[in-house]
Amino acid sequence: MNSMNRRHVLQGLAAGASAAALGGPALAQSGGKVVVGTWGGDYARLLTKNIEDPILKPKGIEVLQDQAGDAPRRAKMVAERRLPRGTVDIHGLSAANMYEMNEAGVVEQLDFSKIPNAKNLLPTMKYPYGIGHIYSGNVVIYNPKLISPAPTGFKDWLDPKWGNKIGFIDIQYQSIMVAASMAATNGASMNDLDKAKEVLLAVKKTGARVYPTNEAFAQAMKNEEVGISAIWKARVVQWQDAGIPCEAVSPVEGIPAYVSGFVIPKNAPNKENAYAYMNAMLEKAPQEAFAVDMGYNGTVTGLNVAAALQKRIGFTPEEEKRLKDLDYGFLAKNDSAMKEWWDKVFKA
Repeated sequence: MNSMNRRHVLQGLAAGASAAALGGPALAQSGGKVVVGTWGGDYARLLTKNIEDPILKPKGIEVLQDQAGDAPRRAKMVAERRLPRGTVDIHGLSAANMYEMNEAGVVEQLDFSKIPNAKNLLPTMKYPYGIGHIYSGNVVIYNPKLISPAPTGFKDWLDPKWGNKIGFIDIQYQSIMVAASMAATNGASMNDLDKAKEVLLAVKKTGARVYPTNEAFAQAMKNEEVGISAIWKARVVQWQDAGIPCEAVSPVEGIPAYVSGFVIPKNAPNKENAYAYMNAMLEKAPQEAFAVDMGYNGTVTGLNVAAALQKRIGFTPEEEKRLKDLDYGFLAKNDSAMKEWWDKVFKA
């Protein structure tokens, strides 16, 4: 995969007050409701805090959240495809899963004239079928007390010498296999599943541990049960803020990008309000708030993010050159086989 040309990302984030104010012509809205499919936890809470309560509710739009993991929500979208009206108006998904749902033919090809703030979107965050809301990159996370010398990348993470200090997060199986492929090929390939499996089998034999969720892994890091893994840089920032002893290293093999965004089902019952929701999430205030609250980078230009925070959540110009977009087509085609192998090896 070619590295993403994301120099404009950091330039846009650093531009601050000098950039033109976000906004644009107001969307015609007269209340009603919008049903938002989203993960639960902090993300759902922050959608309410930063987008729904301050922007949409004053316009008379009632927001209902349909909270569930992305897999059951994607299954629902496919199951409802033949219905004239679905049950959800807008879904939060990773970029890979947005691609998958577009390939399945169940999401709207967006009319960007209905999203005035989309004019400020970074080009890499604008898809024909969706928009990026926040982004980060997959980095190595480690506890300097337990892991020395400091790792430089995925190959160092997946070194059998760390034994049971290596941690895996079950729900991150896809990104783990991407990282293992990069470790095995020195960054040449994100898609060499055979070599990825060899690397992962080797560390399984030496005691690598698997945790069901991000939260369970965070507790294991806090207790020093494990000392090294890989996770989105935004999560490292959140866990540092929570007092968990950990540092982040941008992998020398390359930094896989993680984009969390939104799509609109073709049969969304409140489609105009779904567009209003998309427009609201791209306003300056909620974009800046997610940087503060979750440690993710915003996806529009002209944000005013404190330099100290930007240093923690963003990437240097040199690291920016190593950001790599995922091969969404490959992941969509191979996800079932990857999950089946992962479950057989690590959950049997």
